[in-house]
Amino acid sequence: MPLNSTQRFSSRVDTYTRFRPSYPREIVQILERDCGLTRDSVIADIASGTGIFTRLLLESGNRVYGVEPNAEMRRAGEEFLAKYPKFTSVNAAAEATKLSGQCVDFITVAQAAHWFVREKAMPEFQRILRPGGYLVLIWNDRKMAGSRFSEEYERLVETYGTDYSEVQRLGRTIEGNEFFREFKCQKRTLANYQELDYTAVEGRLLSSSYAPERGEPSCAPMLAELRRIFDDCQENGLVRMEYDTNIYFGKLSK
Repeated sequence: MPLNSTQRFSSRVDTYTRFRPSYPREIVQILERDCGLTRDSVIADIASGTGIFTRLLLESGNRVYGVEPNAEMRRAGEEFLAKYPKFTSVNAAAEATKLSGQCVDFITVAQAAHWFVREKAMPEFQRILRPGGYLVLIWNDRKMAGSRFSEEYERLVETYGTDYSEVQRLGRTIEGNEFFREFKCQKRTLANYQELDYTAVEGRLLSSSYAPERGEPSCAPMLAELRRIFDDCQENGLVRMEYDTNIYFGKLSK
């Protein structure tokens, strides 16, 4: 499947919704303190997916447009966020959001900017942002070292991931500072983690677009190895998957 395809996660919506990590609530506090976010700020959450990050913004009282091109993920997000009256779902992509010009104060992108065609997305972001508005890029970057579980899990996805190295290369190429390029941005990093039993760690693995799916020949041996790693590393039936939550923010004016 092409790396830039919006359909990569279509068959993984359930596992994505149930097992992907959320984001530290301190992100909102950073945006309030450093970018002037208030409850009155209007936000476009681009590639909002199943609504994991979108919910944090809605819980802060903001009006949020969730822009998502993948039909399955968009429907899941609509169900997940149905109780929030300030949420509007938009069937569109980062490169053509269908939003009116200068209609939002913030653009947020969680775990998705590496999939965008930057040369098309950035002019679109400039079009919909009000003067002085901020672009905010967020990634939960899984730690690949520092614990036995982290290191063995990394070897697992390197061994069995269908296009893991390509996804990693893509993320390293355009994340953060490289996405902003000629525009100034600041970076903040927060600690994040998940405590996972075996069912959850298996779901977390299968939510990744590069993981073989059930029924594919390499899925069963991958899960057998995951079971071994879990059994060797677990404490009281849990393992900890650690992340650096990296936040990049800046204005799209020189």
